[in-house]
Amino acid sequence: MQLTYLGHSAVELELSKSSVLIDPFITNNPVAKANADDFTPSHIILTHAHGDHVGDTEDIAKRCGAVVISSFEIVNYFASKDIEGHGMNPGGSFQFSFGKVKFTPAWHSSSFPDGTYGGMPMGVIIEAEGKRIYHAGDTALFSDMQLIGKKALDIALLPIGDNFTMGPEDAVEAVKLLRPKTVIPIHYNTFGQIEQDAHAFKQAVEAETSSQCVVLSANDSYKME
Repeated sequence: MQLTYLGHSAVELELSKSSVLIDPFITNNPVAKANADDFTPSHIILTHAHGDHVGDTEDIAKRCGAVVISSFEIVNYFASKDIEGHGMNPGGSFQFSFGKVKFTPAWHSSSFPDGTYGGMPMGVIIEAEGKRIYHAGDTALFSDMQLIGKKALDIALLPIGDNFTMGPEDAVEAVKLLRPKTVIPIHYNTFGQIEQDAHAFKQAVEAETSSQCVVLSANDSYKME
């Protein structure tokens, strides 16, 4: 399995027989180096409805027939645009062709750019090909992350940008609760309000926890052995 960071919170998971996009904000993403047309995923997972996470979902899904996996409200929104989806909610899980998806709580908000309610914001745990990956979505620090940590996470993708989500200090505390093997910071340096030093975050994580921290630039990949 290979994970490619596309900038902001967008991630591609390349599996043996398919690929999955998470929060594919690519077009109009000032740090993205790829184009939306570069991707042909089988599924698109959305943590919430904000424009910097939904991004290119509609165009990609219509072009390649990707199934949207997200909240009940987000899936219904895209169903009105003739896009296939699978609606879920926090705490629920489902076995898809590529692996198991379980949504977790996230402390944030969720609405489309046009104001349509997007349901509860969520994080997501993906179990595929013997690996367990947690994408926290946009969230504040919350103590129940210690329950998520009981899942024996291989990778945790955590926002560090502050202002709208956890900042670096809270994200280090999240690592202590989650106890992942590897941490990858996301949702930072896209816009002026969320500028952060990811390498300083890496130093703090590795000084205060037993987790490894990997800092990826847009289009960098991390291969999970």
